[in-house]
Amino acid sequence: MKVDPQIYERPLELLQYLIRFDTTNPPGRTVECIDYIDLLLKAADYQTTILGMDTEHLNLITRLEGRGEAPPLLLYGHVDVVITEGQDWTYPPFAGEIADGYLWGRGALDMKSGVAMFLSTMLRARAEGLRPAGDVIFAALADEEVGGKYGAEYLVNEHPELFADVEYALGESGGYTIDIGGQRFYPIQVAEKQGLGVMATVRGTAGHGSKVVRDGAAAKLGRMLVSLDEHLLPIHITSGLRAMVESMAAAMPEPIRSDLYKLLDPDTAEEALQTLGELEAIFAPLLRNTFNPTIIQGGNAVNVIPSSATVNCDMRLLPGFTQEDGLAEVRQVIGDDVELRVVYYSPNPAVPNFGMFDALAEILRVVDSESVPIPYLLSGVTDARFFARLGIQTYGFTPMQLPTDVDLLGTVHNADERIPVEAMDFGADLVYRAVQRYQG
Repeated sequence: MKVDPQIYERPLELLQYLIRFDTTNPPGRTVECIDYIDLLLKAADYQTTILGMDTEHLNLITRLEGRGEAPPLLLYGHVDVVITEGQDWTYPPFAGEIADGYLWGRGALDMKSGVAMFLSTMLRARAEGLRPAGDVIFAALADEEVGGKYGAEYLVNEHPELFADVEYALGESGGYTIDIGGQRFYPIQVAEKQGLGVMATVRGTAGHGSKVVRDGAAAKLGRMLVSLDEHLLPIHITSGLRAMVESMAAAMPEPIRSDLYKLLDPDTAEEALQTLGELEAIFAPLLRNTFNPTIIQGGNAVNVIPSSATVNCDMRLLPGFTQEDGLAEVRQVIGDDVELRVVYYSPNPAVPNFGMFDALAEILRVVDSESVPIPYLLSGVTDARFFARLGIQTYGFTPMQLPTDVDLLGTVHNADERIPVEAMDFGADLVYRAVQRYQG
């Protein structure tokens, strides 16, 4: 394949190439995409390392040598994308079409755009002879969308030496614009909730479908689901939420400012949510642990009353809470007549490290003086949870200026995922500035 290491000057075109590799996960095959990235880096005289648990799910790591005056900085992003099956796309999801001022395709936002920004930075640094204060490590990862087993988790568990001495990293979920009440904000992710998969099982008397059965598994299941629907888990105020709310409130006029501050009091937070309009969707999952039934199974024959029913549940814990804390809260809602078994748990640090936040915020303020960068607590999870095991603080920083009519959260993982054509130049340049100014 012919490659052009000068493509860093055209980050939108670089993203086009990345989108055209179908890395849908599952199955999450990243071979061709990683091979292309590898060719680009080698053409720019980088040494690369390609690793994987198997031959289909590959990860790439390379390093730009710095001056040795600061710890290494990590730039990482995943090249796998979610499925497009069953979605009605205006343009084919892997064609990389440019139309109506946007580049369309799966991964345009999540997160091949971020990978293209980081890769562009590495190529530009080599071309311009940049030697930042510390080494810069770039990692293109597999499998974030289906748990990270073949990607970040594998590298952290099996090859932690590749990330020795790293304290800070730039990753996904932050740096894009959101407009609230006429004020433009740039959320920079500093923390995220923790993923906890739980299987809930209820049991009852089995028998022939013609019998009269009371208090069977189906009835117990129904009561459990109704209880979860009618009762939310308690409100908690974490340090990440407090930093986010205080930064946002300081830039807002009354009465929004006062309503935002009310979120920081468990006694008034629920009332405040009802007055915040579009902000309710952002803050509601950040105030409490959540426990949502997602997959229900029970019985295998229409004429047999089942002896049990199971519900797979997606629990998201706030930073600082253990799985025992979360399950205890759930017990208060559903009672003791339900068996709860933890299927997986992805812990995260209780308190974020803000050491690099001010430097990133200043970069944004320089190019957009009317904006307000704010710390961001993410209700979902990313590969940051794996790198946190090595003591690495990730900042979500893939800068994009988005039109006010673009609903980022509504577009990611959905049909017609797209990015404004101007966003890639903006983002790639700001990531490069972050590397230039990095001081550890």
